Amino acid sequence: MTTGLALTDFDYALPPQLIAQHPLPERSAARLLDGSGELPVDRRVRDLPTLLGEGDLLVFNDTRVIKARLLGEKPTGGAVEALVERVLPHHEVLAHLRASKAPRPGTGVRFADAFDAEVLGRAGPDDALFHLRFPSDPLRLLQRHGHVPLPPYITHADTAEDEARYQTVFATRDGAVAAPTASLHFDAALLAALDARGVQRTTITLHVGAGTFQPVRTERVADHRMHSEWFEVGAAAAAAVNAARARGGRVVAVGTTVLRALESAALRADREVPAGVPLAACTGETDIFITPGFAFRAADRLFTNFHLPRSTLLMLVSAFSGHAKVMALYRHAVEARYRFFSYGDAMWLSREGGSRT
Repeated sequence: MTTGLALTDFDYALPPQLIAQHPLPERSAARLLDGSGELPVDRRVRDLPTLLGEGDLLVFNDTRVIKARLLGEKPTGGAVEALVERVLPHHEVLAHLRASKAPRPGTGVRFADAFDAEVLGRAGPDDALFHLRFPSDPLRLLQRHGHVPLPPYITHADTAEDEARYQTVFATRDGAVAAPTASLHFDAALLAALDARGVQRTTITLHVGAGTFQPVRTERVADHRMHSEWFEVGAAAAAAVNAARARGGRVVAVGTTVLRALESAALRADREVPAGVPLAACTGETDIFITPGFAFRAADRLFTNFHLPRSTLLMLVSAFSGHAKVMALYRHAVEARYRFFSYGDAMWLSREGGSRT
């Protein structure tokens, strides 16, 4: 797929003070930039039920953020910071390690002054990850000794507030190292209002990796190498999407992680199931890279937070709703002083070309 767009086409100027450092006291009190029409409309997230109707379907990501950040030291006393990217069988993990000098295979690292992990070697694309073995269940050790893996643009150390609020109300399946931030806006009151409107909902799982924060560094967008994440679109979710399609309802992806999972499942359905079945259950890895020119199959609307300049997620949103329109909406958001990124405000977008009203 060629888009004719360069990396600089996905840049925008953002005053640092617009990067939200803390969540609002009420999840659904955030602002909502409605970009589904010809002109932008400034709303609140709690207005979302007025934009939806009976038979529409909201799809959420039920991944749960693990306390993936660990502080430790090498036998030499040198400091080590680890961000666990993936939990493997046999007490093993893949992790990003930050140290003055990379530890060699066979080295032990002491974490949280509580347990030792053995470095088994390098792994992943370009050997960017380290393969470690923990002495016992990694999820239990992380829950006890780890820190909330706040994004790099949030400058304070993690607190009890972050442990509660950098987690969605849908979080049930451990494995993410970053929150599916669009879902952070949903609370019991908003869900009750959506239920009263007859809006349906279902969940998929995509364990968000640290690569979600990595900027694209290749000038040619097509040269970027996308990170891989584990996802599952279960039978119930696939059936819910297909039923919404059949009744004429709109399928709403709550967040870019949901959109990536749904479109990955739709692409696999194109190859593996009989014609006429829009979506089928599937599980696996996805490294789908969605840029302008992508043919969307699964979603009609997108509810999403604002994304980093030059990021793959900004490219995905531009593909969904049109590059020129999205960049104009971002300029409006900056001028109107919306709050940006994980703890920030949200957008409501329609699919460019052929999205049902």
